[in-house]
Amino acid sequence: MYTAMSDVDFWKDKSVLVTGGTGSFGRKFTELMLRHCELSRLVIFSRDELKQHQMRQCFPDDTPDSPMRYFIGDVRDLSRLQRAMRGVDVVVHAAALKQVPTCEYNPIEAVLTNVMGTRNVIEAALDAGVGRVMLVSTDKAVNPANLYGATKLVAEKLFVHANVYSGDRSTRFSCVRYGNVLGSRGSVLPAFLERRATGRLPVTDGRMTRFWVTLDQVIHFVARSIRQMQGGEVFVPKLPSMNITELARAVAPECEVEYVGIRPGEKLSEVLLSEDEARHAVELDDMYVIRAANRYLAHSWQMGRPLPEGFRYASDTNPQWLAMEELRSLAELASR
Repeated sequence: MYTAMSDVDFWKDKSVLVTGGTGSFGRKFTELMLRHCELSRLVIFSRDELKQHQMRQCFPDDTPDSPMRYFIGDVRDLSRLQRAMRGVDVVVHAAALKQVPTCEYNPIEAVLTNVMGTRNVIEAALDAGVGRVMLVSTDKAVNPANLYGATKLVAEKLFVHANVYSGDRSTRFSCVRYGNVLGSRGSVLPAFLERRATGRLPVTDGRMTRFWVTLDQVIHFVARSIRQMQGGEVFVPKLPSMNITELARAVAPECEVEYVGIRPGEKLSEVLLSEDEARHAVELDDMYVIRAANRYLAHSWQMGRPLPEGFRYASDTNPQWLAMEELRSLAELASR
C-alpha cells in the first residue's frame, strides 16, 4: 500500500509549502520529497524556531542547490502566509493544535489555529494564485466528540467550499482524512514504549479500536491525492484496524494492563466515513473519495463505485485487522 511516491514527474520543479512543517508529518514529507522528487523549492512554514533549527541540521538550506526554505510564521498571521506563498504551486496545510486534552482546556486557542488559521491559509493561497491546496485532516472530524475533531470538521468544510469561493481562479482545495499514525508525537505507541519499564501499561478501555497507518504510507497517500485532486474532494485511505489492548500486549507482553477509563472526548471506535457522507462518496480499490455535496462541485469527481445504502467505514467493523505479529513488527519499528 502506497509504497512509492506517486508520479515523480508531477512534482518536478514544483514549489511546495508545508504549514506546520516541523511536525512529524512535515519532517517525513520533507525526507521523502527530497529523496524521490526534484522540487524547485520546499518551504517549511512553522512558528517554532528551535524545531526549525533542529530540522535544518537534517535538511540544510545553506547550499546553492538546496530547495529548502525555512519561514518562521504562524497560520494565525495572514500577512506572513501571503508573503510565504508567493510563487508557490502546492500547499500542504498540516498546521494544527491536535492534542485532544490541550484543545479541550484551551478551546479558543484551538479555534484560532485550526479554524481561523485555516481560513488564513485559504485567503493567502487565493491571493498568491497557488494551484493546489491540501488540508491534512483526521478521523476525529467525523461525528466529532471533542473540540479538536469539531475544529477539523469546520476546517474541512472551509476547504471544500473554498472551491466555490475561488470563482474563476485556478486555485483548488481538497482534504485527506486518515487515522492514527504509528509513532507520531502524542500517540499511544510512544506512550506504551515509555511506560514499558514500569511493568504496567494504562489502557483506557479494552474494547477501544483505532485505524492505524504508518507515516510513510500517509505521505505517499497525500502526494497521490494532491496529484489526483480536482477540488472539493475528501480522500480517505483504506486502513487496517487494531485493538488497543492487543497493541499493549504486542508492545510489552510481560506488562500488566491497567484499565483507566475513557478520557473526556474519546470514542470507543473511530469513523473515517459516516453513513451520511457515504451517500455522495465512491469506492476505489484502496481508498474512498467523498465528493462535495455542494451542487456547484458535485460533478468534480467521476471515478469509483457507489457505496451501498447505510455504508459506514468504522474501526470496529472494518474487515481489515492487524494481526498480533504485525502489531509486534510495528512496535519494534517504532522503538528503534
